[in-house]
Amino acid sequence: MSTHLIKLFTQPERVWTDIRKEEEEKPRNYWPHLIFLGLIPPFALFIGTTQVGWSLAENETVRLTADSALALSAMIYGAILLGTALMGVFIRWMSRTFDARPTLNQCIGFAAYTASPLFVAGLAGLYPSRWLAVAVLLAACAYSTFLLYVGLPTFMRTKTEQGFLFSSSVWGVSVLTLVTVLVSAILYWYFYLPPEYLRGPLGQ
Repeated sequence: MSTHLIKLFTQPERVWTDIRKEEEEKPRNYWPHLIFLGLIPPFALFIGTTQVGWSLAENETVRLTADSALALSAMIYGAILLGTALMGVFIRWMSRTFDARPTLNQCIGFAAYTASPLFVAGLAGLYPSRWLAVAVLLAACAYSTFLLYVGLPTFMRTKTEQGFLFSSSVWGVSVLTLVTVLVSAILYWYFYLPPEYLRGPLGQ
């Protein structure tokens, strides 16, 4: 897992061949990658919202109670796993149009590895800040898009011209899935598990 993660950032054009080979030899080999990396955003968010907090007014810090933060983190983690699985299903469905025949496991694995920058970007949750979150998320989305366009033709073994159209289709569905699943999870948490806040002087 760690080797592939490093290579996704250092050798993005070469690593996909190794990932596909491993997926063929060991189905569901992506599970450790997804399960453990997927924990980064909810874990960082829990620490950031309970220990660091954020400021909405001068000289005041707002934090979540441990129970509220735990519920939010659990919802985010569930959304990550569900969103990745759904993306795998959509990729598998779309692959038939582009003469590719990957298994569902391979499609979920591809989605998990492509989303790696987004998982790592979850570290920004350690310091709750709207502008930091936006900047890091945009950078992570840009790199995930790069991995998608570079990796899909190799991983799915499609022709270059088909790979571009396939990648574009996956990108569009990915954005829709990401927004729908995450927003749904947050809204459920907000309306059905009302957040509890702790307010205090800045720095305390």
